[in-house]
Amino acid sequence: MALFDLKTLLSENSYPGRGIVIGKSKDGKSALIAYFIMGRSENSRNRIFERFEGGMRTKAYDETKLSDPHLIIYNPYLSAKGGNIDIITNGDQTNTVYDYLNDGKHFEDALAVREFEDDQPNFTPRISGILYYCFPRNVFTYKLSILKSSNGRPVCNRYFYDYTPENGIGHFIHTYKCDGNPIPSFYGEPEEVELPNTAKELANIVWDNLNPDNKVSLFVRQVPLDGSEPTEIIINKNEE
Repeated sequence: MALFDLKTLLSENSYPGRGIVIGKSKDGKSALIAYFIMGRSENSRNRIFERFEGGMRTKAYDETKLSDPHLIIYNPYLSAKGGNIDIITNGDQTNTVYDYLNDGKHFEDALAVREFEDDQPNFTPRISGILYYCFPRNVFTYKLSILKSSNGRPVCNRYFYDYTPENGIGHFIHTYKCDGNPIPSFYGEPEEVELPNTAKELANIVWDNLNPDNKVSLFVRQVPLDGSEPTEIIINKNEE
């Protein structure tokens, strides 16, 4: 049994910020990924997720209201190495990881050259995940990372977590511990949560339990380990 209940973690936290969940479906047949964004300002809330070939981007819902694209417009998801790797992050470090992988380097190498966001005094952490698939063997592995300030000081500490997938178990990392001013960064290891079987079930769990005022968009991806076609779900509050 997982240590935490994802519904409870989300419903009892009005502002986890941006969050990544990665793990294995309960039936052991799929890898599951979820990424959500939230916002308190008009600029942050004026966004949608939009899929494109090989990835997914954030985009202003109303271009006339976009006041500052810095830190809010980026590619949260990119597929790499012919579909054998998925990258999911909360910023433009997605492209850094993608470029490093194409140069024969590693996830950790890419994030060694990045740090938390330049939004003092919050110093919002950069959270990142990566999945490596071996479809002929019906297996995958995954890693998570957080680049965060040293207890609110402008010094970057880098943390990496390497997981062996277990049926029905995922790991949840988010940018903020809770709401505040400045907003306190996520603290501790990624939270172990129970996962369902399908993208739809996971999407319902996440979207229905995010704070209704602050939630903005959700992306869920289910990758069957037998190599069959993935299932994806995008929910945008601005388009509901």
